[in-house]
Amino acid sequence: MIIESILVISLALLLDMNLGDPKNKYHPTAWIGKLISVLTPLAKNQYSKLEILGGIVIIVISSGIVILLTSTLTVGLSLLSPDIFSLILTIVISGLLLKTTIAIHGMEKHANAVLESLGKNNLDQARECLSMIVKRNTKNLDKNHVISGVLESISENTVDGITGPLFYYALFGLPGAFMYRVVNTADSMIGYKSQIFKNIGWFAASCDTILNYIPARLTGLVMILSAAILQNDWKKSFKTMIRDGKKTESPNAGYPMAALAGALQTKFEKINHYQLGNDEITLTEEHIYSAIKIMKLTSILFFGIITIPIISILSILGWWIHA
Repeated sequence: MIIESILVISLALLLDMNLGDPKNKYHPTAWIGKLISVLTPLAKNQYSKLEILGGIVIIVISSGIVILLTSTLTVGLSLLSPDIFSLILTIVISGLLLKTTIAIHGMEKHANAVLESLGKNNLDQARECLSMIVKRNTKNLDKNHVISGVLESISENTVDGITGPLFYYALFGLPGAFMYRVVNTADSMIGYKSQIFKNIGWFAASCDTILNYIPARLTGLVMILSAAILQNDWKKSFKTMIRDGKKTESPNAGYPMAALAGALQTKFEKINHYQLGNDEITLTEEHIYSAIKIMKLTSILFFGIITIPIISILSILGWWIHA
């Protein structure tokens, strides 16, 4: 069971790092997004309490569907005859599905799009590429703030798109990873604190905050270890994470972001919101390359020192019953 689960995660990470995501029409996360977009207008109401209730229903229905489907698949795979062919089939199917909850290659692709634009000295295009991965208005950002946005996104995505799904896969298998993906997707779509989504998105945002509380802090710590291995400034990474991790509006995002800012010996800034790190160093394309390396190593280390021990302990206790 433990070996099977390790192979599933290894396959998922290997596929994502090398191949990236399938087209949207084949991607479960895109389907989840479409389901949420269909349910959201139904939750609109002139009464705030009913909108809040509608937002809860959106998460319950979306999560219920993916948990039912993945649980049914998991049970079905467990009923296969215990031979080598069935084992390989289970690992391949589970690995392919888990891969769709992970976004290492996708984040690198978006970061490279910004890098390519900056390499052509096309700041407008770089701003447009950045707008694909951040919620802030990128229209008037200078080069330094464009790069800062990329770095912040890489660090935050390390949790949302990698360690978060791995953490909940370790606890609950495929249903856990997909439940996390539903909540995270809903938060990115309707969790905005705007007048339109303030009530409908409250539950999604609250769930996302709760689910990311432990993974965000563990990821920050693993990032510090990655910084040490890659010969970045791990001491400043730790110091900055402890000092600045609580400065962001999100109670979780600041930890991996501050850890990365310290590791790169620089400062991240979202204008009129926060500053993480206190070094006044002009950001360059090299900072993005370094951040991508840290993201990838953090993914591997998190798998090795967080995910595998959780699966092993739960398996020994007899509580981990999923593939």
